[in-house]
Amino acid sequence: MTHMETISWKDKLTNWIKSDRTERFVMVAIVINAAVLGLQTYPAITARAGGLLHAIDLACLAVFIVELLAKMIVYGRQFWKTGWNWFDFIVVMIAIVPASGPFSVLRALRVLRVLRLVSSAPSLRRVIEAFLHAIPGLSGVLVIMTVFFYVMAVLATNLFSATHPQWFGSIGDSLYSLFQIMTLESWSMGIVRPVMEVHPWAWIFFISFIVIATFTILNLFIGIIVSTMQELAMVPDTHEQHLESLEVLERIENDLVTLRQQLANKSKAGKKS
Repeated sequence: MTHMETISWKDKLTNWIKSDRTERFVMVAIVINAAVLGLQTYPAITARAGGLLHAIDLACLAVFIVELLAKMIVYGRQFWKTGWNWFDFIVVMIAIVPASGPFSVLRALRVLRVLRLVSSAPSLRRVIEAFLHAIPGLSGVLVIMTVFFYVMAVLATNLFSATHPQWFGSIGDSLYSLFQIMTLESWSMGIVRPVMEVHPWAWIFFISFIVIATFTILNLFIGIIVSTMQELAMVPDTHEQHLESLEVLERIENDLVTLRQQLANKSKAGKKS
């Protein structure tokens, strides 16, 4: 009877932790906690309602801890076989560490709790998973971009260091300036036009760099990520399905162990008789 009651209690907890209502409640708690952490950065607001904000912060933390403990109970050892669960665990543990003494720097890391919104929303999880799946393809593009940047930085240093050392005085300065030009941040009036006053032909160098770096290589990055997201969009979210399958396998394993013990006990009883 006790065994059946235990199973019933765990099943109820499983249904609760997997329900849409619980998921929405946790996401609301994450958003509220993010707002509280933002309000606590204003000294005037903290002076007026610091106690209330601290209480709300602790309440949200309590929600996260309860959710985490419930998942540990429901999934058991399988809880640790999913990267998102490790992420949630680390974020909550950082929040529990006292933000005083040598651990005072961890107080700023409380904002990482906002990232739990990513692990709680399947659509956001798919974006992160798409980026992680795209890393092997991105590594090749990154190597090409690094080589291209280095070559152009060496050329820019040799061509413009004598007249404009503030931007191209060394290869480090050139790399930084070319990165600014690639982002199209004040590239024309801030860098290129002053250089063209001394070197009228410099536009050929910079326009070629922008076309290759900004419009070609960066679009390769975007294309690979979008392609990976489209591939993953064809596959349903498997995070919870994976946990459920692991849970089923664990139950089957436990049932087999129980069955073996029962057969062994019957065999011993038969020998004694």
